[in-house]
Amino acid sequence: MRGRIAPVVFRLVFAIAALSAIAFQLFAVHIPKGYSVFNFFTYFTNLSNILISIVFIVSAVRLLRDRAAPTPTDSAIRGAAVVYIAFVGLVFNTLLRDVDLGDLDPVVNAILHFVLPIAGVVDWLVWPPKNRIPARAILWWMVFPVVYTVFSLIRGAATGIYPYPFFNPGAVGGYGAVALYCLGMLVGFLALSFGVRGLGNLRNSPARALATDRT
Repeated sequence: MRGRIAPVVFRLVFAIAALSAIAFQLFAVHIPKGYSVFNFFTYFTNLSNILISIVFIVSAVRLLRDRAAPTPTDSAIRGAAVVYIAFVGLVFNTLLRDVDLGDLDPVVNAILHFVLPIAGVVDWLVWPPKNRIPARAILWWMVFPVVYTVFSLIRGAATGIYPYPFFNPGAVGGYGAVALYCLGMLVGFLALSFGVRGLGNLRNSPARALATDRT
């Protein structure tokens, strides 16, 4: 049990921090100012932070209850959450760093865009998955961001409401520019996915397993 205390505390602390930040922004800022609750949950940042928080909590509870080791599916879902939250940090710090964040609380911004992306990656590196992540998992990881992008573009064209400026043709110079942004983010997402998968699989590499068996 002693070896489980660190990951349990780490995951619960950061999950509580993320969920508290989201709750504060929603109930203390967003709703009082009359903003749409639905729009609040159309931000990839919020959705990704909620997902990584759920993954952290579930894995912490599993450790506390001494449950069976995570299944390959559990590890793949955890990997997806890590990719999404790392992608949030990457996109924010490359495309949105100088964008007007409106009424987003500075502390909330720091937690959701800096702290949790770092925490997600650190957790993956320090306590890597116990199952190998197959290459096909990356295709499944892509489903959510692709659906999210299509939804955002269609909804934005119909309502004029875009969660991020790079989806708005009026803000970036037309749909050609939007397509370039999307292509660039796709390349970045794939590179990030392969990186997360590769780092997660280092612990479970055949060479390492063979070396372990010999010791």
